[in-house]
Amino acid sequence: MNEQRPGLFSALLQTSQNLFRRNSELVYLAAERNRLINRYLTSVQDCLSGSIYEDPPLNVLGHDQFDAHLREYGWDWPSVAHTMIGKKRLANVRALTESVLGNHIQGDLIETGVWRGGACILMRAVLDAYCVTDRRVWVADSFEGLPPPDHEKYPADTGDTFHTYDELSVPMEQVMRNFEKYGLLDEQVVFLKGWFKDTLTTAPIEKLALLRLDGDMYESTLDALSALYDKVSSGGYVIVDDYNVVPACKQAVHDFLAAREFAPTLVEIDGVGVYWQVP
Repeated sequence: MNEQRPGLFSALLQTSQNLFRRNSELVYLAAERNRLINRYLTSVQDCLSGSIYEDPPLNVLGHDQFDAHLREYGWDWPSVAHTMIGKKRLANVRALTESVLGNHIQGDLIETGVWRGGACILMRAVLDAYCVTDRRVWVADSFEGLPPPDHEKYPADTGDTFHTYDELSVPMEQVMRNFEKYGLLDEQVVFLKGWFKDTLTTAPIEKLALLRLDGDMYESTLDALSALYDKVSSGGYVIVDDYNVVPACKQAVHDFLAAREFAPTLVEIDGVGVYWQVP
């Protein structure tokens, strides 16, 4: 019996060493996977924002040269880049998408008002990076720009001029091509073409983990919240892109929440957008 103990101890030691080595390899592989995911998604973000090739802005807001600070905060309208929300709000889209995945919050992802599609492309890139195949990204837009304001029904939109900017009208086919450029146009991307009042209430969306609003106007913001808010899962997020820069958008948010007697804690993103978590 005593003669067998050295052999037994040796076998146990060898087994422990093998397990330690295997665990170390698994830890290394997990860290390497996370490193590669971060590198991929960071590159996608830099491409989407245009910061990687520094395209000049459209001369709409009085700027005609690339400015890294303006692009960081989304304070210009890029001439080529696939989003105008800037690097900080892109980072927020990524962080909240990763959060709902990591915390197993059920539902799809949607942006209402997509311009060239950049935020939705990033959502799809995150799903791709984490090998998620059971969620969809909904891309909702008129693809014809913004509607003329309905002053009688929505007084807060009185004087709104967004509908006069041709730069905000991006055809759906162009947005689809933008997805294709990243290799991300597939059956997990669903386009909803039309005015929100006509498309969102009947869209076959069961649950949402992330609802991102970028409709600028009171009408567009209220239409999206009215149609989709109750589909956001507990623990999911609502992002409002224009909250701090378009008063009508802010008013729509507060009118909607006040009607429900709900006052969530709004988290600032970059001085422009905000988000909150659905309880």
